[in-house]
Amino acid sequence: MEKFRKPISFYDEFDRKGAGQKVTHYCPGCGHGTVHKLIGEVVEELGIQDRTVIYSPVGCTVFAYYYFDTGNIQCSHGRAPAVATGMRRTLQDAIIISYQGDGDLAGIGTTEIVHAANRGENITVFFVNNAIYGMTGGQMAPTTLLGQKTVTTPKGRAMSQDGAPIGMAEIISSIKSPIFVQRVAITTPGRIILARKAIKKAITNQVRKKGFSFVEILASCPTGWKMDAVDSHKWITEHLEPIFPVKVFRDISDEVEEGRVYKPAPWIEDKDLVDLFQNQKKVPAKKHEGKVDDQLVKLSGFGGQGVMSAGVLLADCATAEGLNSTWLPSYGPEMRGGTANASVIVSEKSIGSPVIDYPNALIVMNTPSLDAFEDKVQPGGLIIVNSSIIPNKVKREDVKAVYVPASGLAKEEGFIGAANIIILSIYLLISKVVDIETLKALIPVSIKKKEFVEINLKIVDKAVEYYEENIKEKV
Repeated sequence: MEKFRKPISFYDEFDRKGAGQKVTHYCPGCGHGTVHKLIGEVVEELGIQDRTVIYSPVGCTVFAYYYFDTGNIQCSHGRAPAVATGMRRTLQDAIIISYQGDGDLAGIGTTEIVHAANRGENITVFFVNNAIYGMTGGQMAPTTLLGQKTVTTPKGRAMSQDGAPIGMAEIISSIKSPIFVQRVAITTPGRIILARKAIKKAITNQVRKKGFSFVEILASCPTGWKMDAVDSHKWITEHLEPIFPVKVFRDISDEVEEGRVYKPAPWIEDKDLVDLFQNQKKVPAKKHEGKVDDQLVKLSGFGGQGVMSAGVLLADCATAEGLNSTWLPSYGPEMRGGTANASVIVSEKSIGSPVIDYPNALIVMNTPSLDAFEDKVQPGGLIIVNSSIIPNKVKREDVKAVYVPASGLAKEEGFIGAANIIILSIYLLISKVVDIETLKALIPVSIKKKEFVEINLKIVDKAVEYYEENIKEKV
């Protein structure tokens, strides 16, 4: 390889600043350019350019796609390991490189990198540590040193307020799954040669399907540190390296069998996934007959009134009859006793979003819910009110209001906690979106406490009786 030419895995021209411009977007003395070249050289040397994908999130790393003539995916802040995991599970032979900075990986993306490492994903992570948020103005990063001055620590980082700098190589090496963890620096020619060797080993491990490799790279940020390039290299040696020692933390590359990963679990068919998300609720439900208008149902009440479980039952009933359904919960700050509502969509068509802004059916179990959602119901929609608890009447005249003493009816059967089943049954009988027998078939497989199955089935019959005697002729 010619020493001074660009790797063939780079574009001939970097058009970040317009056609014909041959400059990068990095500041003078920035370490990213050096790291880019080292990665590019190794990709060329290993002959893997056509199957390499580089994942760059937000930060100074974001514009990797201006330089690398490879596959490139730009990820949400901190989420590169999660996106890379999805690609790893999809394309077994892709070479996946997550290229991240310290604010991104050690701060915003801590969860993603720790769990990707713990799973031992067959990916390669290059973590550029310059101890500062470089792109967004020089704020304190998780790796900022104690006493180091930044925009957000003008008097220096303080242990009592900001904690200590985080050593990511130390954290990753404490996890059992990674096979190679090393910290390097790019300050001198000798250090750069060692960094290139680490980069090559990390990528080679992936090519040979051995597992997760992590290389932390101490790099300069002269602009963020407010010093020139020469002094920034000295600062790494004198200040960063004592806190972040340059060394190999783990290397079991030679001990690991080639090809041991990626060995995915047996493939799950779409039908199996559907069964999984239905919690394997097998019911002898007939396929729905006739046309179903889209049902946008909001169920709301106090936490503990069963609006969430009623929503799940409704969605499961629809799915059991071959319809599409979604369920989306929304809790107040308290679980039991706080406000809660569930959004359920039932449709013959595919459902693009589970969010309901304007329901065409509203089931309310308490007064605050009626106050909150009455005005949101579509004109011509249905509002079912638990009149045992809600003394107020629906104010609107352009909707159909039905009053059901749900709590009182459930109490008559000795189980006031099943008021949600009363009011759900009434909704099904009015809307006819699914058969009431489907609800009765689902109750035995949905209720965890089997001693409550019989009483809930009696509650459904109670609701049917009330509907026949008090509501049927009116709706």
